[in-house]
Amino acid sequence: MTVTTRPWLVRLTNILLNYRGWWLCFAIATTLAAAVPASRLQFDQSIESLYAKDNARLAAWRDSKRLFGGDEFVVVAYTDPELFEPGGDKLNPAAAERIEALAEKLRTVPGLQADSFQHLAHALQAPFGRSIIRKLMEGILVGTDEKTTSIFCRLEPPGTASIPRSETYRRVREIADANTPPAAVVGEPVQVHDMFRYVEEDGATLGLASSALLMTVIFALFRSLRWMILPLLVVQVTLFWTKGLLVVSGMQLSMVSSMLNSLVTIIGIATVMHITLKYRENRASAEPVEALRKTMLDLTVPIFWTIATTAAGFAALLTSHIAPVASFGIMMTLATLLVMVACAIVLPGSILIGESQRIPGKAPAEDRVSRALGHLTVWVEHRPLLVGAGMAALTAFCGAGLFYLKVETDFSKNFRANSPIVRSLDLFETRLGGAGTWEVNFPAPNELDPDFLSEVRELAAELRDLEDQNSPGRLTKVVSITDGLDVLTFLPLSWRISALERMQPDFITSLYNAQDGRMRIMLRARERQPSETKLKLIDDVEATARRHFPEARATGLFVLLTYLIESLMDDQLGSFLIAAAAIVILMTMAYHSFAFGSILLIPNLFPIVLVIGTMGWIGLPVNLATAMIASVSMGLTVDSSIHYLAGYTDARRRGLSYSAALKSTHQGVGLALVFANVALVVGFSVLTLSHFIPLVYFGILVSVAMLGGLMGNLILLPLLLRIVDRR
Repeated sequence: MTVTTRPWLVRLTNILLNYRGWWLCFAIATTLAAAVPASRLQFDQSIESLYAKDNARLAAWRDSKRLFGGDEFVVVAYTDPELFEPGGDKLNPAAAERIEALAEKLRTVPGLQADSFQHLAHALQAPFGRSIIRKLMEGILVGTDEKTTSIFCRLEPPGTASIPRSETYRRVREIADANTPPAAVVGEPVQVHDMFRYVEEDGATLGLASSALLMTVIFALFRSLRWMILPLLVVQVTLFWTKGLLVVSGMQLSMVSSMLNSLVTIIGIATVMHITLKYRENRASAEPVEALRKTMLDLTVPIFWTIATTAAGFAALLTSHIAPVASFGIMMTLATLLVMVACAIVLPGSILIGESQRIPGKAPAEDRVSRALGHLTVWVEHRPLLVGAGMAALTAFCGAGLFYLKVETDFSKNFRANSPIVRSLDLFETRLGGAGTWEVNFPAPNELDPDFLSEVRELAAELRDLEDQNSPGRLTKVVSITDGLDVLTFLPLSWRISALERMQPDFITSLYNAQDGRMRIMLRARERQPSETKLKLIDDVEATARRHFPEARATGLFVLLTYLIESLMDDQLGSFLIAAAAIVILMTMAYHSFAFGSILLIPNLFPIVLVIGTMGWIGLPVNLATAMIASVSMGLTVDSSIHYLAGYTDARRRGLSYSAALKSTHQGVGLALVFANVALVVGFSVLTLSHFIPLVYFGILVSVAMLGGLMGNLILLPLLLRIVDRR
């Protein structure tokens, strides 16, 4: 990878340098042109999109929505100490008026189906059977404490309401907050909306705060506005270009690709940091233009290979069957390549604007860090067995943590404990039998008959054996069509059906689709419980139902959310292996050496084992933001290894010995790695302030991955070079 003797590189450098003003104007013009479409980039807020199109769980959910209209409810609940008259099942008239008044206010909210509301005042208006109906509605419309009541409001199908769902939720919450007493608002669609809202809002707000902190750290390191602004300029230009192209191509951001800004920031700042330090080094012995020319000749090829390998790592995600994961791979591949283009056409003109002839001074602590890196080189070189054994032991210890890794399915753990959604969930989990609404559905005849209903009744009874209000991991409510029909057992079946349709118009149609021949039993469970508990409960329900109806299947948002992380991780191993193979192939091509290409993998596997193993040891579960941490870590740390290897081989070709080459690389490339990591880790610490807990984890784990990559490149890679390069 010797660069100074390549004619094509000299010509490219001259083109970029001699016409730097024109290139900078072109960058500014294209950025302004991309700004308008970039501002229109949409956020896909669908949980369903996080599943493969052929996923059986997703297919079952879509079928259920088609057959029964879906169960997208907004539920409003509050506690009324005088809900019932003393010693009876009759509602207190004043309490009934309060329920009706709240329901009337909610009916005015666009996006809610006003004719499908369910509440206790309506359910208990029948002149007979109140005790049976009340028992039927316990855990749904009335709590076991006999003081908590709820109103179920069915949402209009997506895209049919006159206002966005976000506005519907906002208005419902306004009415709930103004109620006396204030009411809680919950429902799986609301939870999902809040998740995406926090990601979008915190991503924008904390992105600005993170950028400001990054600029402050970079300014403190280099004491220059120029070097503070240039990294952020490259990052912002890249983001505008990327988002503009995504809008033109019709793509959308998703939960997976919400980390686009953060990852582009890491790649952009790390790249510019290498250029910054190399240019400042060359300025000590050359004029500005010549110093920049030499910097470009020295770093163009290494930067090309770092960008190529990083892009290849993200491109491996295209093999995923999950559409947002594959689209994230496209976005990051495009953005990574655009970082290289932005550096090529933005930096030459920007660096030299107003550049004085004064040789820039060293950064604070630069000499001390450089000396420390030199000492580290000597220590690694003279104690290879001790260092190697220590790194192996640390790797083995972290690797053991993989066996304790868990998946997060408690949706409330995505939010801080004091957030409105968690406070609302607490009310439902403790007083209304849990917020997890789901179903088991099965084939049914086109006309109900006693024999079929007897089988349904037996199934419901067996499911109730899984029902326990106080035991975690059990059902808290089972509702079947026979529960309503059995209220009127003294009547013929056809009369019972007619009477039930008059008493509860939506009851039968919400459970039985006569035209398509399908029936379901509605289930409730607690949302706030571990993954293994939920998975066992779902398996138990399906096994029980299939003993009666072999084609039965469990579905619902509760089920989709339980299997969500598993869905995202489904093909991550394959994508990771493809990324690793691509990096080895590219590095083998770059160095014409399979050995050099292979050793790059080891220091980049170390931070992955460090991060994932640490998650297992400390009990940090895999969640939405960390499901792809292995692929992300590989993409973020490999460029540092390539820069290190490029610096080392360049030093060896200059005639330096192994020891001298290591020391030169540590004090040159290593210094850039340390400064870049310090700036990025400090900048990403802002993410710990997010309302969305997966973003907090992402900020922490990416910082750990970068520090692990730094250890791998400054300690582990020199040991490997000692083995491979014996000349």
